[in-house]
Amino acid sequence: MYLCYGLHSVIGNNKLTTQRKSASVPFRCLLREERRLRVFENRVLRKVFGPKRDEVTGEWRKLHNEELNDLYSLPTIVRVVKSRRMRWAGHVARMGEDRGVQRVLVGKPEGKRPLGIPRRRWEDNIKMDLQEVGVGRVDWMELAQDRDRWRALVGTVRDFRVP
Repeated sequence: MYLCYGLHSVIGNNKLTTQRKSASVPFRCLLREERRLRVFENRVLRKVFGPKRDEVTGEWRKLHNEELNDLYSLPTIVRVVKSRRMRWAGHVARMGEDRGVQRVLVGKPEGKRPLGIPRRRWEDNIKMDLQEVGVGRVDWMELAQDRDRWRALVGTVRDFRVP
């Protein structure tokens, strides 16, 4: 049940795969997976940008995370994942309520939950993403009906920088 499908094999094999096991796999990244994605992305960026010569000692060193963020101006992989999840949710919100995908979006998850982790619906993840950018109090289903406003909000989620 991950948007980060194949994350464990991605990190283990040092390559990015975009396959999914089935169409019903929910797009959901847990905090642990977000951290692992950031670590993987920073590792790749360190390979791309290479080491930096320290101005004081003259020795070569790895780039720090802040330096990588300054050099790489595009949104992080976690931001892209969240914006794609938001884009998909807007698409589903504009569908009719009788569609099966709509039931997946707002439905209650079944089965056993992992110990200590509450069951989360897709809708809960969307609300968390909206709260992150400061739009938590708005009814997102109504907001998604206006394509232009929703597209602007998805862009905000993608370009949002966490200090």
